[in-house]
Amino acid sequence: MVIEEQERWTLGDIMALFDGVFAAHCQTRLIKGGDEPLYRPATEQTPYHQVIFARGYFASALHEISHWCIAGKERRLLEDYGYWYLPDGRNAQEQQAFENAEIAPQALEQLFTKACGRTFHVSVDNLGGEVEVDRDAFAQRVAARAQRYLAEGLPQRANAFYLALARYYQQGDTLEQAIAAGRALLAATEVSA
Repeated sequence: MVIEEQERWTLGDIMALFDGVFAAHCQTRLIKGGDEPLYRPATEQTPYHQVIFARGYFASALHEISHWCIAGKERRLLEDYGYWYLPDGRNAQEQQAFENAEIAPQALEQLFTKACGRTFHVSVDNLGGEVEVDRDAFAQRVAARAQRYLAEGLPQRANAFYLALARYYQQGDTLEQAIAAGRALLAATEVSA
């Protein structure tokens, strides 16, 4: 039976994979949000960290997961990891700073997207900006960083999630099997780190 494209990549699956690998180990859950993505650290009212992706978009979920996979322990204690974000309309210097900050997370997003069997598109996020954005040059920088990750190794959490995605979407594992593989890799790399 052929699965229709929109049925192949469900939010339920991506949330189950993320939560299955990370909820217990990292006290972090993937949450469908509203118009804007956000990272919220745990509070007394919400005892787990939240990676909130925008509008129920699969690609937004992968992008926000990528940021979480790179953020260090101290950054994960800060809302939105303590990073700045200037909305669309950036000048040339601001756009360059944005692109430099986005290379690593978008490289991970590219790897995650490919592990899911989807097509990746870089995001330069500067509608209405005063500067012409060279999307192709940025895409090349992101692709080069993705290749470097593959050659040198992904960060620990990114590697565990990448494995779970590949096992589920490429190798045909069940959600439970893919989650177990991601958890096992996370546990093994933590012991050796």
